[in-house]
Amino acid sequence: MKALSVKNLRKVYSTGLEALKGIDLDVEEGDFFALLGQNGAGKSTAIGILCSLVNKTSGTVKVFGHDLDHELRAVKDCIGVVPQEMNFSIFEKVKDILINQAGYYGIPRKIAETRAEFYLKKMGIWEKRDQIALRLSGGMKRRLMIARALINEPRLLILDEPTAGVDIELRHSLWQFLKELNEKGTTIILTTHYLEEAEYLCKHLAIIHHGKLIEQSNMKELVNRLHVQTIILDLKNPLFETPALQNYPVHRVDDVTLEVEINKNQSINDLYEKLNQAGVTVIGMRNKVNRLEELFVKLIAKNKGTTSHE
Repeated sequence: MKALSVKNLRKVYSTGLEALKGIDLDVEEGDFFALLGQNGAGKSTAIGILCSLVNKTSGTVKVFGHDLDHELRAVKDCIGVVPQEMNFSIFEKVKDILINQAGYYGIPRKIAETRAEFYLKKMGIWEKRDQIALRLSGGMKRRLMIARALINEPRLLILDEPTAGVDIELRHSLWQFLKELNEKGTTIILTTHYLEEAEYLCKHLAIIHHGKLIEQSNMKELVNRLHVQTIILDLKNPLFETPALQNYPVHRVDDVTLEVEINKNQSINDLYEKLNQAGVTVIGMRNKVNRLEELFVKLIAKNKGTTSHE
């Protein structure tokens, strides 16, 4: 079954601005799906329509087979949303925010309390349950929003920039939690500007540019389209001249750093063998540019020319 099926989705604002220009999008049940695009591409408009916060101009939206126009309550019951902005009362206690949210779904209080404890513990903020939200740090507020979105145990979780502004440690702990949640069957749609996040977490992706869908693909297949990537090598011992490596263009950044171009038909093992033959010992390796980011820039460059805003 498709978790989400969008057909010819359009949104034209009263100003005449066409934010979405006939988008077709399918997300399979159990998928971890990235929705990417620059600021103003139409991502937030699309999410707003899915969550019934924005009225569409035309097109159809179905969530697990439920039509948005005719089965709104069923659609809402299937969805949990983590928006970009904090949208809870900062003067409520942390635990009460979750319990009150459960009440909107008709969840009995005892069940709501059990779930609140479970998800607050999962998010590492159970000890803050009796504090008002105002006193939470920014990272804790973000965790609270995720816990709140899960209180109805949605089949589809929508995350709009969930790790924006959080520290690296929290980001990686959230990544792990979301992977576990997805492995247990929750379908997740993620929007993010951290493209390494999308590459690490997601199985499929779509890219929106100026209200149009310009790419929808399997993540691995898309990344494999990149024929050449540049890797940075950190060296154990300093080099004072650039080593000659057959079939590998090399640039010496400084005495202990090399940049090497490698295409998809070449192997890292072969490169390392040639480095060893040249007497070069590598102690660290990383991509110069995130692969997905590089592809994203190329796709956007091909599709310039139209304008729109979220």
